[in-house]
Amino acid sequence: MRRLELGSRVDCTDESFGTLVDVVIDPTSRRVTHLVVERDRGPWLARLLPVELAEPGEDASGAVAVRATVDQVRSLPPAHEVGYVRLDGFPVDDPDWDIGVEEVLALPYYPSYDMQPAPIEFTAMYDRVPKGEVEIRRASAVESADGHHLGVVDGFLVDDGELVTHVVLEQGRPWERREVPIPIGAVARVRTDAVTLTLTKDEVQALPPVAVRRWPRPLEHRSPRR
Repeated sequence: MRRLELGSRVDCTDESFGTLVDVVIDPTSRRVTHLVVERDRGPWLARLLPVELAEPGEDASGAVAVRATVDQVRSLPPAHEVGYVRLDGFPVDDPDWDIGVEEVLALPYYPSYDMQPAPIEFTAMYDRVPKGEVEIRRASAVESADGHHLGVVDGFLVDDGELVTHVVLEQGRPWERREVPIPIGAVARVRTDAVTLTLTKDEVQALPPVAVRRWPRPLEHRSPRR
């Protein structure tokens, strides 16, 4: 069993690529299929990395080792796309891809001088994920069975077949974090940017927290994407 901690460093065979920012999961099998890896100081270079190319790093930093060079990872499909759509529109209609995490970049105002309603378009950055799969990022919400916001996803524990065995829930402020591994059997539903449990808030609070070595988080200075 190994831990995939969102925010970990990603090392290629020739040099460090950047950071693990999201994971893509098949919600039916609960298997991790892809990692979204982002180039340092270059979010537009985020790539969808098949999980088969990744393995735990050899040091204790929690890094993810990738069996590919930086150039080979750059040649993988991009995770981020930008679209210009109307308020009632949808960024993409593709038979092979679904929409992952979305972020509205701008909502410009277009005046209509003939007093007719003018179509309002906005710029959206969104992540592409394979059809039928969902994307979970660090800061994706975790909700209890009785409707309480419990905290955010910090990472996953996966077995040798990349099946998720636990979702690591993070609660509390940065200086008083509480991390709780939630067995996958207690997960009712996984959808893009959200996890819903079969446990109530009180049942989760009764679970024992774990002490996990904490490494610097490259993403903590960034505002969450919505």
